[in-house]
Amino acid sequence: MKIASWNVNSIKQRIDHVLRWLKDADPDVLLLQELKCIDDNFPRLEIEDAGYNAAVHGQKAFNGVAILSKHPIEDVKRGLPGDSKDEQARYIEATVNGIRVASIYLPNGNPAPGEKFDYKLRWMDRLIVHARELLATERPFVLGGDYNVCPKDEDVYDPEGWAEDALCRPESRAKFRALQNLGLYDAFRAIVPSGPYYTYWDYKGGAWNKDHGLRIDHLLLSPQAADRLVTCEIDKRPRGWEKASDHTPIWCSLKAAD
Repeated sequence: MKIASWNVNSIKQRIDHVLRWLKDADPDVLLLQELKCIDDNFPRLEIEDAGYNAAVHGQKAFNGVAILSKHPIEDVKRGLPGDSKDEQARYIEATVNGIRVASIYLPNGNPAPGEKFDYKLRWMDRLIVHARELLATERPFVLGGDYNVCPKDEDVYDPEGWAEDALCRPESRAKFRALQNLGLYDAFRAIVPSGPYYTYWDYKGGAWNKDHGLRIDHLLLSPQAADRLVTCEIDKRPRGWEKASDHTPIWCSLKAAD
């Protein structure tokens, strides 16, 4: 089972790219972030014509997450538990082919320090609580998406220059470690333990051509899913397409259950 994640930075602007990648890469599941549209404006017909079902949690002009799947999408839950007043569309979760999957668009947090950074840390605390609850079920699950966190210095092209950014601050990294320390596995680092690999390149300053990137898109696996991990790769090709998203897809492959 091939599970992918991609921050498309506007599904309206990038629908042709998404359809192209679905055809080329043929994932079973694609987790999307930063849709920037309400549910009614999501290009559902185009996605269904490509052979995929869709569960969407949208928001006008901002945020928005979705799960695309070749298989039926069951038991959909929208919104991260823990704060009934949080109206930002950043989390959607469902069961696909026996695996619980979630598409996550974690808050950026800049400027830091400040209220946006505080919201990011509170959101991560809620994610930790929810992940603990998911682990208690002992079911395989994948929490994939744009985490807006570079876990280590090797995950950013200029560690010193980014040290005070919300994506690299020690508080963000500590929350990410706390999430992993529950027993979750970073799928990419399970396959490629070290080295500079990136999933995001800014539009500014020629970052793509200079390979000035960040690794902020992650697939975190429960132990039951990690036991089935075959491989995990970052597909850089879409970042080089015309009018590309500033993120590129990351995907992992899980073998069938015994």
